[in-house]
Amino acid sequence: MKKTNFFALAFVLFIAPITNFAQQTKKETTVHYGHNPKAGKYLATRGIQMYYESYGQGEPLLLIHGNGGSIKDFKYQIGFFAKHYKVILADSRAQGKTIDTAATLKYETMADDFNALLDSLKVKSAYVIGWSDGGIDGLLLAIRHPEKVKKLAITGANLIPDDSVLDPAGIAFIADSKKELMAAKQDAATRNTLKLINMMALEPHISHSDLQKISCPVFVIGGDADVIKPSHTVEIFENIAQAHLWIVPFSGHATLQRYKEEFNAKVLDFFQRPFKKAAWNDWDN
Repeated sequence: MKKTNFFALAFVLFIAPITNFAQQTKKETTVHYGHNPKAGKYLATRGIQMYYESYGQGEPLLLIHGNGGSIKDFKYQIGFFAKHYKVILADSRAQGKTIDTAATLKYETMADDFNALLDSLKVKSAYVIGWSDGGIDGLLLAIRHPEKVKKLAITGANLIPDDSVLDPAGIAFIADSKKELMAAKQDAATRNTLKLINMMALEPHISHSDLQKISCPVFVIGGDADVIKPSHTVEIFENIAQAHLWIVPFSGHATLQRYKEEFNAKVLDFFQRPFKKAAWNDWDN
């Protein structure tokens, strides 16, 4: 059997469109986000050494990356938001520079890690942006630690991991990844990647009643060609009392990178203006 690791499969389904777009963009950041000794620190918490960086000044803004990702995935957001907020980012447990040797992983564990990070930084409440698995973590942070989340923007998040939620390509991606990883040499890196895939295959399990506990305003975002079905993104929106919805046309799972300027501007506007539900007849005369 030809061995294909998780990251190769992820490249085909998720990363290739992002990479192709990035290659068209000549301007590159000079800051090595995720590998910046001037901004990076480790926090000993909950059995791990959690790597994090911070940029800018002002009210705190926590950014949470997706499965198999790291701080650098927000390279198009950090500089923009650091002009308005103190931006805090961490490599989630078992990803990037944050090592985790446990055999299994749950989203609730990571949400509690971010709560501990905010506690260590003496942050009582923060704005939060979460992408993909980071969106799941953001929802759970708002559910489990509601005092910590002032406003939340999520893109590409899901409540459950089955075919009612995921596009068939996403289901196939997870199944193929598990098959290839289990057939590969079981070194530490392979076991860690398999742990991440297993979590994505089995988790999360967030109910409508859980969503209805969220007390902060939430901006729910998804691409119309996202691996998360748009109908599921709408479902999340419909079960949060104070929520806005943005289904982005011509966009897949990487809205915050492919449409970075529009994403950044809309999220900033959401953070800065008071929350108000629009009415059907809310138009200018």
